[in-house]
Amino acid sequence: MDFYKAMEKISSLLRFGSMPGLERIQKLLDNMGNPERDCRFIHIAGTNGKGSVCTMLSEILRKSGYKTGLFTSPYIIEFCDRISIDGEMIPKNEVADIVEKIFPIIEQMNENGEPITEFECVTAIAFEYFRRSKCDIVVLETGLGGKYDSTNVILSPIASVITSISLDHTAVLGDTLDMIASEKAGIIKQGGSTVFCPQEDIVNKVIADTAKSLDNTLYEVDMSRCTVLSERLGNSEFEYKGEKYEITLAGRHQVKNACTVIEAITPLRNAGFDISDSAVKYGIKKAFIPARFEVLKTEPLIILDGGHNPSGLKALSAAVKEYLPNRHISCIMSMLRDKAVEGSMVYLKGLFDKVYIVEIENPRKMPAPQLKAIADNYFDEVEICLDKAEAVRRAISDAKESGGAALVCGSLYLASEIRKLILGME
Repeated sequence: MDFYKAMEKISSLLRFGSMPGLERIQKLLDNMGNPERDCRFIHIAGTNGKGSVCTMLSEILRKSGYKTGLFTSPYIIEFCDRISIDGEMIPKNEVADIVEKIFPIIEQMNENGEPITEFECVTAIAFEYFRRSKCDIVVLETGLGGKYDSTNVILSPIASVITSISLDHTAVLGDTLDMIASEKAGIIKQGGSTVFCPQEDIVNKVIADTAKSLDNTLYEVDMSRCTVLSERLGNSEFEYKGEKYEITLAGRHQVKNACTVIEAITPLRNAGFDISDSAVKYGIKKAFIPARFEVLKTEPLIILDGGHNPSGLKALSAAVKEYLPNRHISCIMSMLRDKAVEGSMVYLKGLFDKVYIVEIENPRKMPAPQLKAIADNYFDEVEICLDKAEAVRRAISDAKESGGAALVCGSLYLASEIRKLILGME
């Protein structure tokens, strides 16, 4: 089996959509010989910030000399970038080989009325690859929720890390913050360690109560001991508990993510990992993630952001106001219909001078006319442009004429599609 045939096999599972629950993935892994039991993990859940925290932790562990696996989702550049070891994506031949091994099991389970979803399959591929490669540690990001997310089949991790929590995937996770926090807190295991950055009171209570009930040591970020020293697009400095750090990820929210990472180092050290302070500083500065207020070009300025829910777009709004004050901005936007679109859009009100509505290649997409009807309430000039390449050309032309910027937001799937378009342009 080659890589392209393997991708066809994986994509065929999209028809099952999202089906929370651990029974199916656990049975699949049992039939594979439980590769997840041969790895050590640090497990990360949350609504926003997971990818940033995972990337920083991965860079720190790599700098410390550990063979480090990283599992994130969704992919931004290509399928293989969601599974990596020491910064190198899983080779395509490894994907093909693992799929060839496990797909007969998946097909048999499907025939037996136990359908494996695409994400469950990808999770199983990652576990098998990390076992084969004999990773020292794996930084594992949840896909959706926590309690019933397929990554939660692992035994007790070295630490469970909970990032920012807000309303998202409400049809699956619940429509209140305490319900969503309970789902995220589902990754906390008996007798472990929990790392958490305090936020809304109800969220704090759920996390603290869950950690206490499962006899966890709780490591809380203390933002009162954090001072932002300077903020620039591409490099900022902050101080936390008397130590100075640099970060290249843009936005005040990334400082909180970095502080969460710093707190997560203590349970790692307690578990025997030799991590120096210099490695922590290096990893936080080194971390780069596509589509997190990413500057794709400077002439004119083009920024790509995967913000797609209220918390993410609130952070985007703050970053725009901080780094692009009084600049003319044309925005290319699309969103998924199962997101809190109205609740997200309110943070962007009046932020963009022109908005081009496009549609992403995803069955969950919100139709352009429907999104435009919502966007018309928040922006003066909104236009549907179903040709994404044309939308990019228009936004760039606007930016050149105004001396402003072009910005892409609303979906990580959109970010992936537009990133390829822009970087492929002469």
